[in-house]
Amino acid sequence: MLRRLYDRTMALAGHRHAERALGVVSFAESSFFPIPPDVILAPMVLAQRSKAWRFALICTLTSVAGAVLGYLIGYLLFESIGQTILDIYGLREDFSAAAERYNELGWVMVLLAGITPIPFKVITITSGVTAMNVVTFILSAIVARGIRFYAVTAIVYWFGPKTLAIVEKRLGLFTALFCILLVGGFVLMRYIL
Repeated sequence: MLRRLYDRTMALAGHRHAERALGVVSFAESSFFPIPPDVILAPMVLAQRSKAWRFALICTLTSVAGAVLGYLIGYLLFESIGQTILDIYGLREDFSAAAERYNELGWVMVLLAGITPIPFKVITITSGVTAMNVVTFILSAIVARGIRFYAVTAIVYWFGPKTLAIVEKRLGLFTALFCILLVGGFVLMRYIL
């Protein structure tokens, strides 16, 4: 099963609509989709090395656009539904204090989640719920996602086919590690937020 998925991803990497697919996945992952764009980005870099940096830029820009959508989801849903729920339970003051604490270091949270396996969408939505300064949010997202996607691109670009051979040889191991990091990111978020 993993081999078929991997082969399909590699085939998509060379498809004429690969850049659009990369942009859509990158956009969606920042606000609601669970699969990170790295799984498409890396094979695309291997398949078309001459466009590697363009792919990193597409990933970065569409991810930041998706992060803004995540922020808006948090901001708009909180305004319409969240505050009413807080009022019912008498938690508005507690939330205000928690939001203030979050926003003091929110830019650090955006950086950490944007670079690591911590689910980025959780932070984008939380940043909207707490009404984090939108300029700080966007600048942090640009830096974080740029670091992440350009680093992935650089590693795959410089190590090229060696990377592909290692991944193909140990596909099950890499999949297991990815799942562990993803679950670990969710667990870590539970303790941070």
